[in-house]
Amino acid sequence: MASTAVARQETGCDRRRCGMTGLAARFASLLATLALATGCITIDLLGGGGDAPLAETVVRGVAGPKILLLDVDGVIDGAPSLPDTLLGASPPSTVARVREVLDRAREDDEVRAVLLRIDSPGGTATASEQVYTEILRFRRERGVPVVAQLLTTAASGGYYVAMAADTVQAHPTTVTGSIGVIFTSLNIAGLMERIGIEDQTITAGEFKDAGSPFRRLTSDEREQLQSIVDDLHDRFREVVEAGRPALGAERVRQLADGRIYSARQALENGLVDRIGTLEDAVAELERRLGVTASRVVAYHRPRESRRNLYTRAPIRGLGARVEWPLESALAPAGMTSTLERILARPGFHYLWWPGLDGAR
Repeated sequence: MASTAVARQETGCDRRRCGMTGLAARFASLLATLALATGCITIDLLGGGGDAPLAETVVRGVAGPKILLLDVDGVIDGAPSLPDTLLGASPPSTVARVREVLDRAREDDEVRAVLLRIDSPGGTATASEQVYTEILRFRRERGVPVVAQLLTTAASGGYYVAMAADTVQAHPTTVTGSIGVIFTSLNIAGLMERIGIEDQTITAGEFKDAGSPFRRLTSDEREQLQSIVDDLHDRFREVVEAGRPALGAERVRQLADGRIYSARQALENGLVDRIGTLEDAVAELERRLGVTASRVVAYHRPRESRRNLYTRAPIRGLGARVEWPLESALAPAGMTSTLERILARPGFHYLWWPGLDGAR
């Protein structure tokens, strides 16, 4: 009898294990199906993800006025980094996150300054302009000092955003500049000819498919696209002239040839005001406020970790990202999903990314 009871108990355990194994297998199958449909998925396993309100954490100091720590990190884009899935909404774009943080700061009269921390190679022209405009608007509305601290890379659109600050400080190892515009498009016409594929696109309008990857640009099309790149370059120079008034239009024109600068070169050319660390930037803001102590605060999702002045919380939000082999095989080496997405379609970018060819 005892052996029979044990046998039944073991059989029950086996069945439960089999049931759990089957459930896990079905869940894995669901994830795989979603992955094949979307390329990648974001799972907020702990809650408090993209829909949760922003929380505040003091990352430095215990008393005094608040200094908002605002991050512009990674490729600047106006679209979510991932599509929505059955498991939740995508984390917000760079533009949406910056606007959300500044709106939160507008509700707090204790916020008296902004430390704009930038580590970005740039991004789309429109998103860079939008982030720049949001920061400049907050600075003017509140009448607060804004110090831009450039970190590893603050190039092209990253430098564009820095022009919203009234003081720009580079880290000793910063790479910045790249004041230029790039239009990205591929031409696979030669390959198509070799394998016997012919483009049969039908258009109305001479320039309707200018930049198509399926045929070579005509001289008129190249000239027309170049005119747009030049207009966007003019806008970039206008922003730099407004942010660095001591340089003057002619000097900005000389510096805005697309090249990058080291921190020391940027300082010598007047593109930044000083070289220093994040602590130096806080000290400069305290000096501007006329105080000897301050509280540096960061706004973040409830489960994003912000422990000190150096903690980096990605603008893309919180989640466990599952990347599948198909995505890795198709993605160019070294490209982030955001960069991969914005370069997958023709567009005009304030972006520094070595190896990309295009008009500047």
